[in-house]
Amino acid sequence: MTHAPHRAARYGERSSTREDRSASRRSTRRWRSARRPLVLALLVAAFGMAFATLVPGVASAVEAGEQVRGTLQTSLSGPIEGVTVEVATPDGETVDTVQTGEDGRWEVDLPGPGQYVVSVDADDLPEGVEVNGEPSRTVTVDSGRAQPVNIGLNDGSRNDGGGTIRAVQLFVDGLRFGLLIAMAAVGLSLIYGTTGLTNFAHGELVTIGAVAAWYINVQGGVPLIPAALLAMVVGGVVGALNELAIWRPLRRRGTGLIAALVVSIGLSLALRYSYQIFYGGFSNPYADYQGQRAKSYGPFTLQDRDVASIVIAVVVLVLVALMLQRTKIGKAMRAVSDNRDLAASSGIDVNRVVLFVWVLGGALAALGGVLLGLSDQVQWDMGFRLLLLMFAGVTLGGLGTAYGALLGSLIVGVFVQMSTLVIPNDMKYVGGLLLLIVILVVRPQGILGSRARIG
Repeated sequence: MTHAPHRAARYGERSSTREDRSASRRSTRRWRSARRPLVLALLVAAFGMAFATLVPGVASAVEAGEQVRGTLQTSLSGPIEGVTVEVATPDGETVDTVQTGEDGRWEVDLPGPGQYVVSVDADDLPEGVEVNGEPSRTVTVDSGRAQPVNIGLNDGSRNDGGGTIRAVQLFVDGLRFGLLIAMAAVGLSLIYGTTGLTNFAHGELVTIGAVAAWYINVQGGVPLIPAALLAMVVGGVVGALNELAIWRPLRRRGTGLIAALVVSIGLSLALRYSYQIFYGGFSNPYADYQGQRAKSYGPFTLQDRDVASIVIAVVVLVLVALMLQRTKIGKAMRAVSDNRDLAASSGIDVNRVVLFVWVLGGALAALGGVLLGLSDQVQWDMGFRLLLLMFAGVTLGGLGTAYGALLGSLIVGVFVQMSTLVIPNDMKYVGGLLLLIVILVVRPQGILGSRARIG
């Protein structure tokens, strides 16, 4: 009896200690479980950074051999064939002399890196076309690089009719460019609205569409229109793989938005330099709809492919708007965007809706990449260069709103093009970002941003 209280006390002590240890173990397991997504995000980001550092050297090795290349064309005459281009060393020794082909392109293989002088025979140019400035350019070619050479030509169409006519031309070009931005930005905005993810890898969906269409069209010999449709399927599949293989598992693990943001940056770097390895660092046109001459529409001129791009973009964006307003899946997307938990409790399959948004966003981004490659040629980093303008359009219009992304992208596209009236053409993208800063200072939620999201 004397020892019973003592034994009881010791048992209670042991029991308490066991409970404390068990609680400590559970706390440790919870902490480790919560830590895993962040560790995974940091590992992916570190891999992406390392990949970005190592791959340029690999890509240079893949693209062994130095070269200079270019294209001679104007908006009115189109590609210019039969112009003599001479490449020489700085001391005057000729490396090679070639003539431009039917598409106005020329290229010369070089004996090694260094400085070279590229000259154009102005006497071979058509009547009314002349070289801007000197007919020769001195370029420095790095080891393993194909150096593009830009020799500006003037056919009399630029600045024709004074500043008012040029402003109209830039405004129309800005509308076309803004519609291309909107094609990709709508998907980016829908993904943010339904998942809260700021996806820095969205630009790579633009690139995969352009690259896939180029391979199908040029290497496979398929006409560009069906190649573009197949590229949209590729973009939709890649978007679905993004959701099923990366983002859905991370959401189930409870990964925070900051960690997901880091993952998207690492994924963007990995995909971008993978494109450089497999596609190359060149700018390549499609096989179809090249060499078109610009047609006059009164105060402005457009090529047929530019008109087709505008019509396609408008039709697709109208169909997306009708889908959001009239269809069951569109209403479900808006419900998930407004309140995810309430949508799930009302019987909406949120995962199915998010998967559809990723497929739609990937397909729209791929189509935007095809249309951008039609006007600017296909490049391995074209989506990345468009990414900041997409973010500018989405933020300007209102985060998470499809209609805001459309409106913001149109404003950014017009502003970027018309800013070349006062700033150099190479700095025009800066104008779009300055516009974004000004709007965010005045109206931080964007033009259509509000407590109740629209679209």
